[in-house]
Amino acid sequence: MLGYAFCGSFCTHAHAIEQMKRLLAMGYEIQPIMSETVWNTDTRFGSAENLRELVEGLCAREIIHTVVDAEPLGPKTRLDALIISPCTGNTLAKLANGITDTSVCMAAKAHLRSDRPLVISLASNDALSANLKNIATLLSRKYVYFVPMNQDDPEKKPHSLVADFNKLPETLHAAMEGRQFRRLFL
Repeated sequence: MLGYAFCGSFCTHAHAIEQMKRLLAMGYEIQPIMSETVWNTDTRFGSAENLRELVEGLCAREIIHTVVDAEPLGPKTRLDALIISPCTGNTLAKLANGITDTSVCMAAKAHLRSDRPLVISLASNDALSANLKNIATLLSRKYVYFVPMNQDDPEKKPHSLVADFNKLPETLHAAMEGRQFRRLFL
């Protein structure tokens, strides 16, 4: 079973859902996870309730959305891999610095205790500035893998990076073999 966690970056949720559907079609069972922000926030991209209903309907499982419920992932509920898609710069910074104050960060910490792959689909407006050091930190960590990424708008958002969500299944398969899918930056 895979864990599939959603963080903010609401403008990329449609891409993340598309990849979740692909993984389900490949036969994976998925345990959905949402950050507290995603669980509770209505945006111009849709309501939190509609997103929750869609994800639970696709996965046929209740969404983990609290730190308490995420803590057993790893020691009690073993996932083959955990995907964070999208992963915001805020969550990336917390992961790089060992902060576990959200459901997604706790899920990642608990999961990594089992020495299994964590796959990150980054979507961050400050990836090439404040968060660049956190990308480097996580690239050097065992069992952490990144979906290939590129600048989504180099002129208007020169510090932004976003994962090529279509590369998620390939990145997952490579991660499950213990290797980073290449090319990392497109």
